[in-house]
Amino acid sequence: MHRSILGVGLGAWTLAGLAAVCPDRGPQVVERFVSADCPDCWSAADQARVTGGWLFDWITPTAALAEAPLSAAASPEARERALRLGGPSPVAQQVVIHRASLPAPTLALVVKSGPAWNGYFGLQFTARGRVPRGATGWLALVEEIPAGSEGSAVARELVRSVAGPLALAAMRPTRAVDHLVALRWPETAQPDRLRARAWVESTDGRLLAVASEGCAVPARP
Repeated sequence: MHRSILGVGLGAWTLAGLAAVCPDRGPQVVERFVSADCPDCWSAADQARVTGGWLFDWITPTAALAEAPLSAAASPEARERALRLGGPSPVAQQVVIHRASLPAPTLALVVKSGPAWNGYFGLQFTARGRVPRGATGWLALVEEIPAGSEGSAVARELVRSVAGPLALAAMRPTRAVDHLVALRWPETAQPDRLRARAWVESTDGRLLAVASEGCAVPARP
């Protein structure tokens, strides 16, 4: 992410105002990991594209820390996510792509957000149903970046802030689990491009369900 990106002043702005574009049922998930040391990886056009599915773009920090060209958008959560998938840490100077398909849903998953306040957004995670033992919930602010913006040749859905793991042990088919979390809005993000996203993850890093505002995972009949 270029250092010239400017933050936008906080106001009574809510993520819920964005129009939802929901993936197909049983969608594919693509996660792209880019090293903060590799601006050429960020700008490359020959990367996996997602049609009708979920996309996560992660920028992983490196030993160069703040001196890395993409450090403004790098996060320790990106490195931790790569590790949970069995990937390297830090991700090498290349694009590492993880591709998977979500299983048939065995739960209902909803994410909501409140307005910005003191640099934070309030997010709500609600899940009900069945998950494997040890599964956890996660919340994130994802910035939807159009192709040709911020130096990227391809459209991106960049993970900017993450909260988790969220405990799901009390979840039952008839008993929902709710988590309320405050996530800081990154000053380098454009607020009109942010969307709240939630997912459920197994102990081996597999994504079991993904939802965003306006795109809930419905309960099974």
